[in-house]
Amino acid sequence: MGQAAAATTTRIPLSDLPARDWAAAAAALDSDGVVNLKGALTPEAFGKVEAAVEWSLANPSPTAVKFYPNEPAKFFEDRGHNHAGLVRDIGLDSMVGALWGVDRFWYMGEQLFLKEGGASRRTPWHQDTSYLRMMGSQLIACWISLDPLPKEHCLEFVRGSHKGTLYNGSAFAAADDTAPLYKQSRLPRLPDIQANRDGFDILSWDVEPGDVVVFHLGALHGGAGTAPGLRRRTISMRFMGPDVVFDGRARDEAGAQEGNDAALSTVYAGLEHGAPFPTGHLTAV
Repeated sequence: MGQAAAATTTRIPLSDLPARDWAAAAAALDSDGVVNLKGALTPEAFGKVEAAVEWSLANPSPTAVKFYPNEPAKFFEDRGHNHAGLVRDIGLDSMVGALWGVDRFWYMGEQLFLKEGGASRRTPWHQDTSYLRMMGSQLIACWISLDPLPKEHCLEFVRGSHKGTLYNGSAFAAADDTAPLYKQSRLPRLPDIQANRDGFDILSWDVEPGDVVVFHLGALHGGAGTAPGLRRRTISMRFMGPDVVFDGRARDEAGAQEGNDAALSTVYAGLEHGAPFPTGHLTAV
């Protein structure tokens, strides 16, 4: 566990994975920005995911954070690149290839989340692309919950928002979900989706262990809070395809260090808007 090298050298054939209409799934992902692959993981594959997540929770990275420390519930998040081997072992690379219709793409790493210990607030609505410098249709996360969740506690999405406006990032402020991350930015402030839910086409599902929710990183999404007694362990595994290019639009007009951009600044230094995004730092799968 914790090794980036793939344990399986060849992809699991789609025919060995749970049957699915992959053309319909790809069409839903393209139009809605999200698709729920019900029962995508076999029991054996799900066991490998659970073991990987438990390893990461027991071995947090130096960048692991706890959001909203004044709340009684734990809201833990960690990023890493420890589980590239898991991608092939559970057939996730075959699924991504089927959704995109391409053979060559890259693993960008994982995010792990843990909510437990009482009632917790929801994760603010946001777009992951607000924090990144990437544009393209082949830019997704595969979100897996290790625990059964009713739709009211599941990740939620605004249908089709990956093809719309790029908003300022959420600062994840305790008192205001729409508080902007970039203080001097041309990017518009996030709308208050939670206060006007009827004005948005919101998608979510009851999820069970073995489901994989795949979404475009530009889709507006937010995570529901947890109720007392509910534990939510999730892993989000990110992928980039060959049509992704560098997004050179300024995030902060003041030129400040821009959140997650800082870690990638040496990767895209000198790139022009629309240039192919560098892949040398990523794991080909």
